[in-house]
Amino acid sequence: MDDNIFLLLGGIGMFLLGMEIMTAALKDSAGSNLRNLLAGFTTTPARGVATGTMSTMIIQSSSATTVMTVGFVGAGLISMTQALGILYGANIGTTATGWLVSILGFKLKLGTVAMVGLFPAAMADLLGRGAVARVGRVLAGLFLLLIGLELMQTGMSEVSDVITPDLLPGPTFFGFLALAGIGVGITILMQSSSAAMALALVMLQAGSISLTQAGMIVIGMNIGTTFTAILASLGGSRSMRQTALANLLFNIVTSLIAFPLLILGRGALGDLADATDEITALLVFHTGFNLVGTALFLPATPAFARLIERLIPDHRPAALITLDRVLLKDPHSALLAAQTAAWDIGCHLFDALGLGLQRVPDYRGLATVGACDEAIEELRGFVSDIRLPDDRPQEEGIYSALLFQIDHLLRLSARAHQTGHIEPLLEDRMLRRPALAVGASLARLSVEPVSDQDMMRPHRLYKIVSHRRHQHRRSLLLAEHAGIYSVTEVFAHTDAMRWLDRMLHHVDRMIHYHQVAAKGLPAAGTTAADRID
Repeated sequence: MDDNIFLLLGGIGMFLLGMEIMTAALKDSAGSNLRNLLAGFTTTPARGVATGTMSTMIIQSSSATTVMTVGFVGAGLISMTQALGILYGANIGTTATGWLVSILGFKLKLGTVAMVGLFPAAMADLLGRGAVARVGRVLAGLFLLLIGLELMQTGMSEVSDVITPDLLPGPTFFGFLALAGIGVGITILMQSSSAAMALALVMLQAGSISLTQAGMIVIGMNIGTTFTAILASLGGSRSMRQTALANLLFNIVTSLIAFPLLILGRGALGDLADATDEITALLVFHTGFNLVGTALFLPATPAFARLIERLIPDHRPAALITLDRVLLKDPHSALLAAQTAAWDIGCHLFDALGLGLQRVPDYRGLATVGACDEAIEELRGFVSDIRLPDDRPQEEGIYSALLFQIDHLLRLSARAHQTGHIEPLLEDRMLRRPALAVGASLARLSVEPVSDQDMMRPHRLYKIVSHRRHQHRRSLLLAEHAGIYSVTEVFAHTDAMRWLDRMLHHVDRMIHYHQVAAKGLPAAGTTAADRID
């Protein structure tokens, strides 16, 4: 009896270890593709459901998908409404693990095969490189999971004589609540709803719990799986806490829906168990009530998002950028957040300069440039704390492009403080037209969506202004010699031309490196133009 308890506990531990190894390896293999899928494909709640389901099935962890989603909302990469769709889908995707365990561990009984395959898989992980090592790690995790499952089954075969359905709470209202509470506690303790589900399946197969009791425990597991996302949101931004709360409320309401479904549908569930088996019936119930919950919430997603925003309001003034240091745990997510923040700062500067370079200058935007300086310093500190993995050259390219963007943002912000050059530009009949063209171009850059033509225009204007600057400086010198301009006026107009030229240069390079980082291409080396201020 004692030995079997040790087998049961050891099996749970091995299952957890195998699940952790396999999930980490799958997540690493998916890499930026998975993150780009989450951040880019999720344009509507319905597409978010598909994205959340697929990503959770790929990495075999709803917690990992949820935490990633919480981070993306905190980084401003996706909205609350888009994130809700992913959370719905993650709940559906996590049911795939139960089906995988059922097929490989209970129906095919691959525990012995896993024993044989563990050694070559471990060797591939330890000795291989790149894709070979990642495949070996995924297989090693899967094999450990299956071996752990077999140990759990062996240990439970004897323990089932002691642990019987009669020892657990009976079919009463408070009994059902107690069973759901057990499911919550097991999932929080194991930090894995997949391992908790595997334990429930093993106990059900051994006869230690009835099908109804297993269903109630699974309902509780649905709530317990939100604990990881709640932990990830602690100390994070308002949007991160909102997402974690939305995940908790969705799972609670879905579980409340599942209660009557289980109680009223016990007869149908029993018939399904007779036609197939109890394990299949439990998995159908688990998948079914998550599908029902998603179907009910999906049409009401915008209203649900507004409710969450009212429950966790923001009483602080809106910051120019939001960078949660929680994102530093995932370098790629941190890079995406920093890239978004850099462009947001740039758009604020573009808008302020665009308002200033009008026929009737509006200096109100330029008066708020101090907020950009603070945001750039925050961005610099955040980027300096990003620790990139050694085997990700693409992320190194994005990181380099970000550093160039920050450098040009600093210089552009310094130019934006020099508002005294705007008046001479608008007074000069040769410089007035290009200055207004620059202002109109910057104004278009600050408004979404930005077209490819809008992104290219500052580069063309920079070439035009640079050429005209050299011509006009010669004209000014001749005009001063003829007595048309004073020396003071010549200096003022020359400095204004240089200011416009340098400002456009920094805008042009900012756009260039933004596009480099957005495409994930290696940043080019520093050019002579980048070094000129």
